[in-house]
Amino acid sequence: MIRVLVVDDEALVRTGFRHILEAADDIEVVAAVPGGQAVRAVRESRPDVVLLDIRMPDVDGLTVLAEVRMLPDSPVVAMLTTFDMDEYVAAALRSGAAGFLLKDTDPDQLPYLVRDLAAGGAVLSSKVTRTVVDSYLADGPREEAGRLVSRLSERERAVLVLVAEGLPNADIGVRMHLSTGTVKDHVSALFTKLEVGSRVQAALLAERAGLLAAFRDRGSG
Repeated sequence: MIRVLVVDDEALVRTGFRHILEAADDIEVVAAVPGGQAVRAVRESRPDVVLLDIRMPDVDGLTVLAEVRMLPDSPVVAMLTTFDMDEYVAAALRSGAAGFLLKDTDPDQLPYLVRDLAAGGAVLSSKVTRTVVDSYLADGPREEAGRLVSRLSERERAVLVLVAEGLPNADIGVRMHLSTGTVKDHVSALFTKLEVGSRVQAALLAERAGLLAAFRDRGSG
């Protein structure tokens, strides 16, 4: 079972997410709480995935994200937002969020996205504007991104490209004929070499460095 914690200031949103997710046989919503109770709920319920509202009146979602990320064996955290372009999104990605979802995500898709998060995938809502991503990519010189990517082995670069495509470790293993454990080791190594804390950060850094375009060109050549 995938254990999920829903954090949102609106009771209606919490209830809706609980009903949608618990309709899936492999997902259990272990708690659904407002922001002020989030960190304690993570400690007590030990979820695999946290869906965290990015804007709450009682506590800043980014503050909660930072506190959760500091916990031992911290869960995967995806941010929830009602906006297709939110000034807090880039900050959330830099703080280690595994992605973000709009609250009006198709209910049929929500369990699949949670499964991807639990499996180590990166989730970015299809409605997120390119402006948000470009803002992140522009934050820092491309030369620095290229220097960090140059630390990677050829296999690590190939893994990074598949991470950037949003594939979880198991699917990367199938694609590259590697065990899931080996893929996990490669992902951990490239996180260290790239000095990032999440798959989304790694993917965006690879984009900034031009790695994804290089692999696309190689594939078409």
